[in-house]
Amino acid sequence: MGPLQGFKVVEFAALGPAPMGAMLLADLGAEVVRVERKASVGGRPTADLFDPKIDILNRSRRIVALDLKKPEGLAAALRLVAGADALIEGFRPGVMERLGLGPDVCLQRNPRLVYGRMTGWGQSGVLANAAGHDINYLSLSGALHSIGEKGGKPVVPLNLVADGGGGAMLLAIGVLAALLEARGSGRGQVVDAAMTDGAATLMAMMYTLKAMGQWSSERGSNLLDGAAHFYDTYRCRDGKWLSVGAIEPQFYALLLDKTGITDPAFNAQWDRAQWPVLKEKLGAVLATRTRDAWCALLEGTDACVAPVLDMDEAPRHPHNRSRNTFVEVDGITQPAPAPRFSRSTLVGPRAPQAAADGGAVLGDWGFSAEEIIALRANGAL
Repeated sequence: MGPLQGFKVVEFAALGPAPMGAMLLADLGAEVVRVERKASVGGRPTADLFDPKIDILNRSRRIVALDLKKPEGLAAALRLVAGADALIEGFRPGVMERLGLGPDVCLQRNPRLVYGRMTGWGQSGVLANAAGHDINYLSLSGALHSIGEKGGKPVVPLNLVADGGGGAMLLAIGVLAALLEARGSGRGQVVDAAMTDGAATLMAMMYTLKAMGQWSSERGSNLLDGAAHFYDTYRCRDGKWLSVGAIEPQFYALLLDKTGITDPAFNAQWDRAQWPVLKEKLGAVLATRTRDAWCALLEGTDACVAPVLDMDEAPRHPHNRSRNTFVEVDGITQPAPAPRFSRSTLVGPRAPQAAADGGAVLGDWGFSAEEIIALRANGAL
């Protein structure tokens, strides 16, 4: 099915990008078992911040709820680890060690294990043991300072950059790289994925431009931060927005042609001193029609214009529908697994599972019926 079919991953439930990293692997066909610590009240796993029945980040994997404070629960977790290709955890440094599930213990049980660790600050460094969230990790990379309008405050770009791109995706690629290496060496290793490192990596292009003398530390003054009139968003007559990204001269010329702009002032595309005036002029032109009217004229051409869609509109857009970019699972609209492959077939995501089938999961991983009954009897499962 997916290209990762046959790979087995044990995920220890946490918050932040670790669940998304596990989701990405599950989307690509890996068998991912999520180990949640047994709840002390109400039967709900303690790691869940969102409703576990609809949390998209928990999709496409099965769940086992174990009491890791019981020797039997810890032993069951270690047995799952022994049969896995990879492990994912997202706790502060030292937490897994205190649980008896640190890398030394797990790699002793399974020398080929890839042990993926997802944190904000990393396993080492002066801030390694401090609390934090996406916005804090983003701050240290230089990224947050660079996002926002000229003269304004830094703008929070949702939790896409540190949690998502710099966290979950960095974790997934690190785990996959280590799995490839283990095929040849026969040895596993620890993957230290830090959101500060990942956010900094995503800033590589900006640091390149800075080194070339083409990037200013002043927000809203650069080619790709909204300063250029040909790379920004504009309000249309109906209050909706268009994104314009006509950087290349031929695309810029087409934008001017399609919008009927003949003002010679626009010939100075790369004169930064003219950008504020040209932005006002372009904004005045684009404010004369509705967003959809401009899209009917410009979308799909090389003018590099697209509508700014909200989360209700995006799944209905013809391009997204033609690629099945969004799918619906149990009534929940969500992004489909990506990327696409020429031979491997990605199965549509499954809704998040309940921990009630934990016994069946353990059975599939080699536990006998008697062992499962015993684990339930003493409260470890």
